[in-house]
Amino acid sequence: MNIRPLGDRVLVEPVEEKEQTVGGIIIPDSAKEKPMQGKVLAVGKKLDKDGKEIKFDVKKGDTVLLPKYGGTEIKLDGKKLQLVREEDLLGVIEK
Repeated sequence: MNIRPLGDRVLVEPVEEKEQTVGGIIIPDSAKEKPMQGKVLAVGKKLDKDGKEIKFDVKKGDTVLLPKYGGTEIKLDGKKLQLVREEDLLGVIEK
C-alpha cells in the first residue's frame, strides 16, 4: 500500500535506535527516546496562491532531523511512520 501525503506534509520512516549499547547493556522500550532522524518516503504537493507548484526543500530518500514531539504517527504494513509538515522538520542530514 502506498501513501501520498497531502499538502505540505512529508511521510518519514523514523530510524530506530539500537537496542543494545556498545558495552552490551540492553535498553528496554520504556527507556528509549523517540527517534530524532528519519528517511523521507514521500512528499506532498505545495501550491502557492496562484496554484503553481512550489518545490520542497526535502526529497524522497533524504535523511532528516525530526522534532521530538510533533507530526502524526501512523502504522502501515507493520511499520511505524510519521506524517510531518515540511516546516516542522529541523534539517536535512547531508552525507
